[in-house]
Amino acid sequence: MKRVAIVGGGVAGLAAAYELARLARDGAEVQGVLFEASTRLGGIVETVREGGFVIECGPDAWVTEKPWARELAEELGLGDEVMASNDATRKTYVLVDKKLQAMPDGMRMMVPADLEALDGSELFSAGAKQAYRDEVGLAADLKNAAPEEDESVADFVGRHFGGEVLEKIGAPLLSGIFGGDVARLSVRAVMAPFVAMEREHGSLIAAVQARAATSKPSAVFTTLRSGMGTLVDRMIAAVTESWIRMAAEVRFVSYGEEGWLVGTARGVERFDALMMAAPVDVARLLLKPVDAEIAPMLEMDASSAVVVGFGFADAARLALPQGFGFLVPPGSDNLLMACTFVDQKFDDRVPPGGRLVRAFFGGKAAERLMRCGNDETAAVARLELAQILGPLPEPQVTVVRRWPRSLPQYEVGHLERMKALDERVQKLEGLSLLGNGYRGVGVPDLVRDARAAARNSVRRG
Repeated sequence: MKRVAIVGGGVAGLAAAYELARLARDGAEVQGVLFEASTRLGGIVETVREGGFVIECGPDAWVTEKPWARELAEELGLGDEVMASNDATRKTYVLVDKKLQAMPDGMRMMVPADLEALDGSELFSAGAKQAYRDEVGLAADLKNAAPEEDESVADFVGRHFGGEVLEKIGAPLLSGIFGGDVARLSVRAVMAPFVAMEREHGSLIAAVQARAATSKPSAVFTTLRSGMGTLVDRMIAAVTESWIRMAAEVRFVSYGEEGWLVGTARGVERFDALMMAAPVDVARLLLKPVDAEIAPMLEMDASSAVVVGFGFADAARLALPQGFGFLVPPGSDNLLMACTFVDQKFDDRVPPGGRLVRAFFGGKAAERLMRCGNDETAAVARLELAQILGPLPEPQVTVVRRWPRSLPQYEVGHLERMKALDERVQKLEGLSLLGNGYRGVGVPDLVRDARAAARNSVRRG
């Protein structure tokens, strides 16, 4: 019987445990043990259901075009729960000069599929609109000038569209997803599809237009009707109960001829393989005594996030523009990073007549709020929202969550570092590194990696 230790019970660790349990039910000679330091599983995926509100404390959906989360949901019997975002009314706003300006229709991130839609937009200056139009004619030059090495998101977007587009859309979009500085984020790690578009077409606009002409339209986001937490609950239910160790902080791991040893306050256990799904900071500390050369490869900056959800009983008392929410560019006179108009983005998130918004803080603002209590954090969120949306009524439900150092930064050269890290990991038989610090931050990426690693672990046995 092969024994596999899984350190960390976030989405990645839980998906690995689920896959091992599935393989065991199908006859594989494998036993998994999942060690989770806290008293709950799922990491930052958590859904609060209160008073008819469905409030996500972390990610509220996954990107539809990545199939792995949906495949898992359907496998878990949640096919009827799968729900698309309300893209018929999808619109995103950007805070510019203290006013919400709508992004033009047909945008894929910062790339427009419809140049005519730019004409009526008040978001961009005439210079930025001209930079968009010029980009198509520069296709050959852009293709020839594409660098062989990695570059920052700022350099990549700047080459194509200039500084205004980077500031108003590129920076707040990427900061919202990765919580990082676009001058340091690796374009090949965080915008790989766009790098591929540049290599093929030169012009990103031409590439997006070509894709739009041949692909079937689909909603940008997909979620579960009862909330993302249901995915976690179903995975937990599918894992053998005796495999899960809660409040079991791993104090050390070691590797030698006897395999892997994992030590907790309850004792030391031997395993044939180790799936390290703890946050990168924890993984680095645990693996440093095992292999001193791995530790520096796991040194990466990470940003924190604070999420505040407000559920209001009467939507009429908080009028919102039609759409999914707004972004706040870095450097704006507002502490917010973004806000989601939840009841407009997804159905079945509020009781009849209700309203639900989620405020996001990142960077230095999040670090400051980490030291505040829930009441103070909620008060700051209400003040910041009121500056943009007008006075807010008293919420019926308030949810505050802090996620310290939850978003590792994929800085320039990230893919090269991960390649070197993988080569080092392969020298330690049975070790897998899972989580959002390596090959993608979204739920589909974590599910894909974890399940593949679990299958490989069994095959190696």
